[in-house]
Amino acid sequence: MKKYCLPDALREELRKLHGELYSGDGLENAKRIIKDLDNYTKLISVGDIVTFNLLSAGLVPDISFVDDRTKRGPASDKIMKGTRHAHFKTITVENPPGMITEELLQEISNAMESKTPIQIFIQGEEDLAALPAIAMAPLSSVIIYGLPDKGAVLVRVTEDKKKEIQSLLDRMKCKEK
Repeated sequence: MKKYCLPDALREELRKLHGELYSGDGLENAKRIIKDLDNYTKLISVGDIVTFNLLSAGLVPDISFVDDRTKRGPASDKIMKGTRHAHFKTITVENPPGMITEELLQEISNAMESKTPIQIFIQGEEDLAALPAIAMAPLSSVIIYGLPDKGAVLVRVTEDKKKEIQSLLDRMKCKEK
């Protein structure tokens, strides 16, 4: 069974930006990001706040990852309700903190093929979902993930970006016990 675990040695490397930082928070920041989007294949949002802001600005992500939590605590009712959308097909996946499970990888793969917007609700933690999403996304897709207290990061999927992220994932193989 393939799954990934985040070793302490990689934590610092994962804090590096893997795309362009849009400083700030909220609707205005989401609108700035949307204005800079052009001809993308898939739009993928990772995180409750990012997803909430994109939906509030009128853009429905093709794939979104939420866990009803923000900054390690419960998200507000406004955020939780605001991340739901009538067009989403919702899939629930268990994914413990610091891991990327086989089930999550399978659902990301399925979502990439879907014509319907998919929301993957994660019981556990969605922070690392951006990595396999980048590695599996079609070229020219965009992934937007939140950076607490900083803003949102926009990643444009290119061959080089996919290779860079896949090499990170390759270093996250779980140690068999």
